[in-house]
Amino acid sequence: MRRLLALLGVLAGCVAAAGCGGSDAEGGPTVVAAFYPLAWAAEGIAGDRYRVVDLTPPGAEPHDVELSPRDVEAIRDADLVVYAGGGFQPAVEDAVADRDGASLDVVYGARDPHVWLDPVRFAATARALGDALDRPAAGRRLARAIDALDGEYAKGLRSCERRTLVSSHAAFGHLAARYGLRARSLAGTSPEAEPGPRELERLVDDVRRAGVTTVFTEPLVSDRLAATVAREAGVEVATLDPIEGLSEERIEAGEDYFTVMRENLDALRTALGCR
Repeated sequence: MRRLLALLGVLAGCVAAAGCGGSDAEGGPTVVAAFYPLAWAAEGIAGDRYRVVDLTPPGAEPHDVELSPRDVEAIRDADLVVYAGGGFQPAVEDAVADRDGASLDVVYGARDPHVWLDPVRFAATARALGDALDRPAAGRRLARAIDALDGEYAKGLRSCERRTLVSSHAAFGHLAARYGLRARSLAGTSPEAEPGPRELERLVDDVRRAGVTTVFTEPLVSDRLAATVAREAGVEVATLDPIEGLSEERIEAGEDYFTVMRENLDALRTALGCR
């Protein structure tokens, strides 16, 4: 973490310095964010100083996003690009590697790219993003709100009958590690990876042995695998959102990172039998 903060100090100076980034066609400085939670944080911190561009359309699965020439140009010319490395979106990583301006990889070298699902890690990202945008006070304000969410999770998951969560893909490792849970997944870090028949039998056996009551699916991908495993294992299916993207309808209804994280906490408490 110390190395991260040192690196971001350099990035912050780079963003503030003349000629370090670019401006969009409308004449204002631009932040390009790779997908929803990063765009949400950037918008909350940037205020009216920057235009924030989300590369992933509302309701789209970020793993599936293909960059258009215009997207590549936006990445090249942005004052700051905020993205998740580690193979989460290889096309974005390739475009970032070809640019000269400041870029912030929120994964910081972690094997699991879903760092925003751990409030402590995401609060650190908010502070770092505030420094990089020369808005440290705004970054700290958002970080305090996310830190409060960490308190809600710590309290809500402290006393539970079960400690294992099974999800459709490996998105919840950081969250589980933070709150003393065990995370198992039916697929890898990409939700499109599905097992063959023998692997499916093994997954059903694993779910039975784990003693769980619920297999979690997610909003942006098919629930076919989770529903099949749950049916064969004799357990329930519920939704646990990795918050990789929200649909326009959900955004218009007032949902955001905080509301979905609290919905996730409620779902976990029910599935794990928390008191």
